[in-house]
Amino acid sequence: MIRRPPRSTLFPYTTLFRSRRLGTLSLAAGASLAAFVWLTPPAEYLPEGEEPKTFARMNAPPGYNLDTMSRIGSDLQRHFLPFLDDEPARFERGETDVPALKYLNLRVEANGLRIIAEPKEPAHIKPLMDALARKYKEYPGMRSFVSRGSIITSNDGGTRSVDLDIAGPDLKTIYDVALSAYRRAQEIFDNPRIKADPSSLSLSQPMIELRPHWSRAAELGMSAADIGFTVAALTDGAFVDEFLLNDDKIDIYLYGLAGTQAALDELGRLPVYTEAGSVVPLSTIASITETVDTNRIRRVDGRRMVTLSIIPPESIALEQAVEIVRQQLVAHLRAAGTVPANVSMDISGASDQLDATRAALSGNYVVAVVIIYLLLVAIFTHWGYPLLIMTTIPLGVAGGIVGLWLMNWVGGLLPLLGLPPLTQPFDMIAMLGFLILMGTVVNNPILIVHQAMTNIREAGMDVVDAVRNAVETRLRPIAMSTLTTVFGLAPLVLLPGAGTELYRGVGAIVLFGILGAALVSLTMLPALTTTRGSAFWS
Repeated sequence: MIRRPPRSTLFPYTTLFRSRRLGTLSLAAGASLAAFVWLTPPAEYLPEGEEPKTFARMNAPPGYNLDTMSRIGSDLQRHFLPFLDDEPARFERGETDVPALKYLNLRVEANGLRIIAEPKEPAHIKPLMDALARKYKEYPGMRSFVSRGSIITSNDGGTRSVDLDIAGPDLKTIYDVALSAYRRAQEIFDNPRIKADPSSLSLSQPMIELRPHWSRAAELGMSAADIGFTVAALTDGAFVDEFLLNDDKIDIYLYGLAGTQAALDELGRLPVYTEAGSVVPLSTIASITETVDTNRIRRVDGRRMVTLSIIPPESIALEQAVEIVRQQLVAHLRAAGTVPANVSMDISGASDQLDATRAALSGNYVVAVVIIYLLLVAIFTHWGYPLLIMTTIPLGVAGGIVGLWLMNWVGGLLPLLGLPPLTQPFDMIAMLGFLILMGTVVNNPILIVHQAMTNIREAGMDVVDAVRNAVETRLRPIAMSTLTTVFGLAPLVLLPGAGTELYRGVGAIVLFGILGAALVSLTMLPALTTTRGSAFWS
């Protein structure tokens, strides 16, 4: 039986209770606001879904040929192949700079080479990437791009790539701006991974230009297509047709007598058979000029464009990296006068996808809140009670943010215990946890508000006694449902394993959000119900 104080002492107790309720409400609101303002981490787009394998690309400067790249490939083989027979323990003891390799795949081309490798110990993938990058830097003029395999996107860091699109009318000006942006990105980020498309940012590729003499070609009955086909046949071969042989498709190419070994100084003397039946040297219908230019022109929507894909260090989130690129790279270059007025610099890539996905999620949050409110109105047949219940939603979301921050903070201290660090990014999949929280954090408040409503309507209690009794009677089921949910989610969040970065974020937000909501249901909600609920009860 609840004993009430005498009427003479009721006013001081009422004042004390009101002060406590207001203090509880202020503390809960202030703590939640602080969590949103100071603890919300910068957003990522998607978890990388990383595999323990690396893709290391080396792009050669203009002028390199297949023989030169083959010699570099042979040198890389001599350096890395011995580690195929190595043991991971030697690297862990510091006896080698390269981890033991499970396999090594090398592909050599005239304009570069690529290595695909995997360590025997998956935890050694980052040291292997560093070892490849260090070895690539030994070759002057080369540009390297080392990335980790992903099961979600392409193997070039697509989920964390900040793409800087540089477009303009003049190719030389575009390349100059791209080189300045490339160097600036290396200054503002600590060891970033940067990939240029096209890979060569210079107009120094040796080229042979054939400029037709149109009047002479017309006299011989040759069009531009005829001249191009003839030159291709006399040098690299011209595709004619294809046929099937035992279900295999065979390409047919047409070659001149010299084949692919035609010398440059003899190119002008190669015989060309015309439709008129005459035979003339190639120099009769076209002038041959040696020059330098780019080996590839990239156009987007008809505009010449160079794209720099900048992948920041793991310590910098994608949202933060976009802001750094916008302020410290693009704005810096424009302020320094490096970027002409007719050259545009736009940020795209994963950052655009992040903004689009976050905007879609924001709309989903609004729809979820409206649906939950309407369902509660239908259940309680009242417009006011659901408002008390739904105040726990933002506080539960704040609990999820605090839990994610706490997990990353503790994960950063794990190396002190000899364990690998644990970092969980705030990506789009983790943000889905907020949608799950909206439907789960209201469960405990429903029990308290419904019991308080029953106490007032059926037992005739006043508001304070009704809420106190509701908390006392519903404490056990609230604790049971919270503990079972938390312990069910704990393995999802705490146990390591392959692919855990895909779902650890959403598990952490739901787990800590439910814990925060349970605490709020037993503290802030009773204070709010007794303070503002009188109008609803009446």
